[in-house]
Amino acid sequence: MSSEDSAGGGNQTKKVQFKITLTSDKKQPYRVITVPDDVPFTAVLRFAAEQFSLATADTLAATTKDGTGINPTQTAGNVFLKYGSEVRLIPRDKVGGAHQ
Repeated sequence: MSSEDSAGGGNQTKKVQFKITLTSDKKQPYRVITVPDDVPFTAVLRFAAEQFSLATADTLAATTKDGTGINPTQTAGNVFLKYGSEVRLIPRDKVGGAHQ
């Protein structure tokens, strides 16, 4: 996956591409999504949730392939630069926590 410039009439929009995997499905389906780098990452997560036919992105945690959590309150470009192109979505009810 990559960061790329799209050519066009002097106004270049930088884009980033993510491979987003739904980890709660045993088949580990994924979608490749390309978005402008200034788009809020929350919008990327909402779009990915729609692509996976999930009710809402509010119940998902985004992580890197090594399990590092991604704060969604940043731009897609910042997420790409900090964490790379591979993002995993985990339903929050599957995220580890203490059970009482």
